[in-house]
Amino acid sequence: MTLKVDRIAPNRLRLTRRFAAPPERVWQAHFDPEILPRWLTGPDGWTMTECEVDLRTGGGFRCVWAEDATGEGFHITGTYDVLDPPRRSVHREVMHLPDPTPENLIETLFEPDGSGTLMIQTMTLPDADSVETMLATGMTEGMELSYARFETLEAAA
Repeated sequence: MTLKVDRIAPNRLRLTRRFAAPPERVWQAHFDPEILPRWLTGPDGWTMTECEVDLRTGGGFRCVWAEDATGEGFHITGTYDVLDPPRRSVHREVMHLPDPTPENLIETLFEPDGSGTLMIQTMTLPDADSVETMLATGMTEGMELSYARFETLEAAA
């Protein structure tokens, strides 16, 4: 199962991926601050060192990643606009690399798909240049590695 990335407008991406786990488990993995650092680490050699989640509409999150070899890293902050567990979430996020990136509006759907889940994520950025910059960071490759880690954790559970 791989992450599929489609550009659906100059400033919008749609990411889709199927998971073997049911929607409730995929939802929990995306929002539980105890589970997130176990799988959402991006490329090999990175670790999520901090994870704070205030899971309520209007609440927010902050996650910090560090490269194991150098200790250098980045963090992300965001706010939840819509939480409809385990079906849908809408949030806004900003990466701090260290300078903040443009705000990214993300809608994520967790749809039942047989015994698993089809995740459909739509990212809306301010403009096409912001999308290009985000893609150039290797973000989608890091996401796929993280999702593969989640699948491994889920299979072991």
